[in-house]
Amino acid sequence: MTPKLGEVLLVDDYDADNFMHEMLFDEMGVSERVTVATNGKEAIEYLTTPKNGQYPRPELILLDINMPIMNGWDFLKAYQSLDDNARGDVVLMMVTTSLNPDDREAARSNPDINDFVTKALSEDSLNNLLRKHFPNRF
Repeated sequence: MTPKLGEVLLVDDYDADNFMHEMLFDEMGVSERVTVATNGKEAIEYLTTPKNGQYPRPELILLDINMPIMNGWDFLKAYQSLDDNARGDVVLMMVTTSLNPDDREAARSNPDINDFVTKALSEDSLNNLLRKHFPNRF
């Protein structure tokens, strides 16, 4: 049996994508828990709020770019200022519908972004991403 990811954090304001991605993770059985934040501010608050004395530790964050309140780029600025306890050891993927080449280049040049992919994820694309970023587990 493949070891599952403990937690995946979806940061996206679009309910249909969140629903589909939650279903995909559930159907594939690759994570114990999927948490949803509908904007970057909500995600930062989640990551910096200890529960039972510990910060949440998602292993994978799927981040959209275009969101209200705090978009993906603003989330990254705030995320980079977090201390190591709140940041954890995470694979951060930008998952977006943006076709803007400037977004792709900005993601490529950001050391915190591990990948830039077009949504919505499919079983094949998620399998490929998991094998790429968690090679010893998938």
